[in-house]
Amino acid sequence: MPWNNPEAIDHIDRPIIGVGNEYPPAFELDWHQHRRGQLLYAARGVVVLSTPQGAWVAPPERAVWTPGGCPHAVRMVGAVSTRSVLVEPGVQGSLGEETKVIQVSPLLRSLLEAACEIAPEYDREGRDGKLMALLLAELALAPTVPLAVPFPQTPAMAAKCQAFLEQPTPRDSIDQWSADLGMGRRAFTRAFRRETGLSFGEWRQQACVLIALPRLAQGEAVTGIAFDLGYDSAAAFTTMFKRRLGVPPSRYLPGGSQ
Repeated sequence: MPWNNPEAIDHIDRPIIGVGNEYPPAFELDWHQHRRGQLLYAARGVVVLSTPQGAWVAPPERAVWTPGGCPHAVRMVGAVSTRSVLVEPGVQGSLGEETKVIQVSPLLRSLLEAACEIAPEYDREGRDGKLMALLLAELALAPTVPLAVPFPQTPAMAAKCQAFLEQPTPRDSIDQWSADLGMGRRAFTRAFRRETGLSFGEWRQQACVLIALPRLAQGEAVTGIAFDLGYDSAAAFTTMFKRRLGVPPSRYLPGGSQ
């Protein structure tokens, strides 16, 4: 049975500990933080994680890393089974000080499943310790994938971005956003790129991907999602989606090719 209480095992002197949980559809974890870094993987369902700096989504075969001490909230899409690991800062396999999404290989997925069945006070030199060491080695090699929607540091701009994620207004232009924020167009575009690392157009595409993934996972039609996000056709949306993620949106529909 998976261990499921991070706080109860945080004091245990091990470099990495597995934690598993089962959540009902639409369950939300309010803002919280962990002393250790956490890799959150949904063996079933989709998780959407938010921090003060942005939002990240982890569909199947992806996982979200949150560094220790980073406040975050999590929304579950569908019934979700999480398989997480808590990693001490500084050990091999700690994925750094930035929230990110990583690719989960078949081997890493199996190791995450197995880690959540291992008692927190495992024998470091025995079979369980060796499995955890292999898991740390695999984490260190896992590639990052672009499933982040960063928020600007300026509060008013960040609030505008958060509102877009909650209720997309895809027909809004740069002129509309800059006017709403009381900024000139050039000042807005420069500030937006400086604070997010993306142009406004790139950010909006990335936001549309984040919004679309949970809807795809719930089985919504690609055409309906495309129109809701301001695309003139499913083909135009698919082209953008494939350019951002390397696979078509149908890949994330229930029963899509894995």
